[in-house]
Formats: sequence, structure tokens, C-alpha cells
Amino acid sequence: MSTNTNSHNRHRISDASISRRAFLTRAGMAAVGALLLPSTDALAKIFSKDRKLSFHNLNTGEELTLLCSPQQYYDRRTLRQFNYFLRDHRTDSVHPMDSGLIDLLYAVSVFTGSRGTFQVVSGYRSPETNRMLRKTSHGVAEHSLHMEGKAIDIRMSDISTRTIQKAALALQQGGVGYYRRSDFVHLDTGRVRSW
Repeated sequence: MSTNTNSHNRHRISDASISRRAFLTRAGMAAVGALLLPSTDALAKIFSKDRKLSFHNLNTGEELTLLCSPQQYYDRRTLRQFNYFLRDHRTDSVHPMDSGLIDLLYAVSVFTGSRGTFQVVSGYRSPETNRMLRKTSHGVAEHSLHMEGKAIDIRMSDISTRTIQKAALALQQGGVGYYRRSDFVHLDTGRVRSW
């Protein structure tokens, strides 16, 4: 019985690996097509390297650094850190975040050439927090992907939010919302759309 379980887990991991590889391939093609990178050779070199992603949570003041590698999975410890870091600071609720957000942020950092810090405006939102925010802001969706752990609102320390938006739109990997007045970009792993 454990052999079947191990075989099933290996198959699941293999499927996820193909999915991540497909994402990075599509992301690379989008970047080259959008002239964000000089060539496919340069892209291959960039995506083959580990990259540190630095985060600063603007609500809690906490810092986090993750080492990302497109060829490897994120271990449980890394995912736990990411989940806790992006918790709802109003209720202190922790929710599993979609690891695809890490891949998306990695790709944005590669395409823009940023080595700066992701400044997190919002990560996970509990239903209570989402309801409260809907009462005070017209830009909060009733069924927000923040409540599913599939969305993040960011800016970066060394590039403009407009540059983040352009890179994310080129990726075509989920939702991209540009909030010029509030100076942040919403990224999610839902269906492709923009506003």
C-alpha cells in the first residue's frame, strides 16, 4: 500500500514539475516577445539560476527572504514561512498561499531586472477582513482571490508599479490590477484578466 502511495506522490510531483516548467517556458516566451529580455539564450541563463526574493510586509514591518529555484520545489518550511508572512494582519489568520505566486514574483523580478524588495500591501485576507474592506473601499471584490490565498498586492523598492504591471501583463499568468493612486499592483493566479 505504501508503494502505491509513493508512486502516486511521485506522479503528483511529476505533474506539478511539468506545470512549473510550462509556466516558466511560457513566461520566457512572453518576456522575449515583449522585448523585456534580449534573447532566449539570456533568458535560459537567467532562469537556470537561483534567485533570492526579499519581502517587506508594510503592515507588520516583518522581513522575509526566500531562495527560489525554478528547477526545484519549495519545501514545507519555505511555504510555511511564506504563508505566515502573508497572514491577515488584522485577524492574525494564516492560510495556505498558492506557491504559484512565488513563481510569478520570481518571473516579475527576472523580467524587470529587479534586485529590490517586494513591499507587500496585502496577502491573505480572512472573510471578515474582506467584508470590512468592502464597506470602506469600492475596489474590493466580494469573492476576492485574497481569501483563497491566490493573490498579493505589491510594489517594489527599486522599480515603478507601472513596470511591474507591464511585466505581469506580458506573463499572461493570472489577474493584474494596477492601482496608480495607491501605488501598488495586484497579482493573482486566477484566470487571465486585467484592470
